[in-house]
Amino acid sequence: MCGRYVLAAPGEVIAAHFRLAAVPVYRPRYNIAPTQDALVIRETLAGTREAVLLRWGLIPPWAKDPAIGSRLINARAEGVVDKPAFRAAFQHRRCLVPADGFYEWQGVAGRRQPRFVRLASGAPFAMAGLWEQWRMPAADAAGRDTIATFTVITTSANDQLRTLHDRMPVLVAPADYDEWLSSPNPSALLGPWPGEAFAIVPVSMRVNNVRNDEPALLEPQSSASPSIEGV
Repeated sequence: MCGRYVLAAPGEVIAAHFRLAAVPVYRPRYNIAPTQDALVIRETLAGTREAVLLRWGLIPPWAKDPAIGSRLINARAEGVVDKPAFRAAFQHRRCLVPADGFYEWQGVAGRRQPRFVRLASGAPFAMAGLWEQWRMPAADAAGRDTIATFTVITTSANDQLRTLHDRMPVLVAPADYDEWLSSPNPSALLGPWPGEAFAIVPVSMRVNNVRNDEPALLEPQSSASPSIEGV
């Protein structure tokens, strides 16, 4: 699954990596959690790419209660094509979710040790996502009458990550960004990541508290198990 992740790369790096016309404005985040706003890349009606901040946790258009979003932070690749909550978004509203890495937890000496999973190169990458827009029954205090949300698609873990969890986010290679965003059916991209190896590093237990969100969370913990480099 994917329940926390990091995006701290400068906007200029994200703009170049995703071929954006404008540099996105956002603050570095070291512990992005469900129900929070985060950056996603989507295709405009003109066929260009834009970066926008959406709430993590997809609310389907037909939902009666927006609280459903907290249960739809991930969409399983195996059912995303036809599951009612995701079917329309998969057909028409796919997005890329930029990240520097994500967290996974592993049992170590009787505790759940957070580990930071990133590409061995340290480069940012894209997780496959879907986005939706939910119309509110009435406008809020700020005059908004819709909530735009997203979910991260997960699939079976690849060989390297299987020791941590049996699921992982679907990662989209840069060469496949256009296909994911605009092709009629990019289902072939929903398998386990076959590309660059990961570095997996034990990090601070402070990650467990969503209120903690600072660079120190990524400092390797020498008292935990050694880091696991790419195989």
